[in-house]
Amino acid sequence: MLTKKSYILPMLVAFLLSGRIMAMPHDTLSKKDSLKFADDPIAANLDSLAHLGFFEKGYDVVKSSMYHFSADSIPWYSDNVFNDRMAKLDANSPFDLVYNGVVKEYIEMYALRKRMLTSRVLALSKLYFPMMEQVLDRYKMPLELKYLAVVESALNPGACSKTGARGLWQFMYTTGKLYNLQVTSYVDERNDPVKSTIAACEYLKFLHGMFNDWQLALAAYNCGPMEVSKAIRRSGGKMNFWEIRPYLPKETQGYVPAFIAVNYVMNYATSHNIYPGIPNATFFDVDTICVHQQLSFLQLSTYLNIPFNEIAYLNPSYKLGVIPYSEEGCYTVCLPVSKVGTFVANENAIYALARKDTVSSQQVLALQKNMPEVEYYRVRRGEHLSTIANRYHCTVRELKEWNGLASAAIHPGQHLMVYLYSKGSSAKKKKGVAEDKGYYIVQKGDTLWHISQSTGVSVATIKKLNNLSGTANLAPGTKIKIASN
Repeated sequence: MLTKKSYILPMLVAFLLSGRIMAMPHDTLSKKDSLKFADDPIAANLDSLAHLGFFEKGYDVVKSSMYHFSADSIPWYSDNVFNDRMAKLDANSPFDLVYNGVVKEYIEMYALRKRMLTSRVLALSKLYFPMMEQVLDRYKMPLELKYLAVVESALNPGACSKTGARGLWQFMYTTGKLYNLQVTSYVDERNDPVKSTIAACEYLKFLHGMFNDWQLALAAYNCGPMEVSKAIRRSGGKMNFWEIRPYLPKETQGYVPAFIAVNYVMNYATSHNIYPGIPNATFFDVDTICVHQQLSFLQLSTYLNIPFNEIAYLNPSYKLGVIPYSEEGCYTVCLPVSKVGTFVANENAIYALARKDTVSSQQVLALQKNMPEVEYYRVRRGEHLSTIANRYHCTVRELKEWNGLASAAIHPGQHLMVYLYSKGSSAKKKKGVAEDKGYYIVQKGDTLWHISQSTGVSVATIKKLNNLSGTANLAPGTKIKIASN
């Protein structure tokens, strides 16, 4: 198949082999990457995965005997192939899965323009889809609805829209309250993966009962049942999404096509040479337990030797990094399975230590302030990734990874996501600093230099305090001194 250097010969070979496969060079894709999706919240949610720190490096590639793509091949297919594949999906689905020009645009977004980010969606699906399928099955709902969470949030549990919708299923405050998603000073259950999935099932079941059509129910989930009812009236009483589509809000007009496209891409990812990134945890690597006393993420990180950021990611509903306790109900914490046994076996001791070593919300907030911010930069005429990288003290490789770019080609007016490690500083700092009484918890990828930059303590001092050699092996989760007692 096609590579960056040569695409005519592989394209010809592919054509002779199947008569159906085409290919597109990386440079061509970058030129096609227009601003069509610039204001599309669906594209914005996908972009949010560029700076989500929950992935190992590399991809979980399981090569199929049907495909022999090279690593940088970007396969593409004729409309006939897309039609055939969509028809197969449609035959086994209660949704009207059709292929047309609008659906094709979203397939291009997921399978071409933002394919590197789609690999991250595939990775996150290993953590969330098994849970969603269990809940959907319990409510006797179509399992394809799990793909709606990809459209809503790109499976980012911390996603927040411009209008304030939050979580995997993007609930607004009022709708969340209607479906028992509580919001307090400590907790926002819209960000709870399990509770929000249950609420989404209940809401979608209600909408389907109202319109007796899954496509209309999806549209109503996006813009509200009143807007769908108005569109039906304006269309002269039509009850088909494609017939009322011109009368729906602009965002909703692309919502159902995006859902259909996700159905396709998630089922035919390997046909497009897209493989899942490797997540730090899958559904079978984590478990939840009730807590019987207030605990903070920082305490759990220290006592169980788990990176602070990992605990924060697995428990996105706790707003201040604190798990509250209530006699009226059970607050749970999601932990790696390997640490659950340690927690249970030492629960009383952990609570005793926590009572003696209370962590203030100010300390937790200080940690959260060290998390990188995101800035969107508009490319100017004549600029290259290298000049933008110099401006933000990062690398070209990082810019490409954050923005899902297959090549270094960019164009004026394009918006790039930049991951800011330290606001107002010319030196890039490591995220996830966790200091506790003169100690630092080593994060994945840390070096002595990174720790020095993050803490302001010289490398020589860190070595002296911890009796470290110049080739010290810093295992993630290790607690090292950064100040003398």
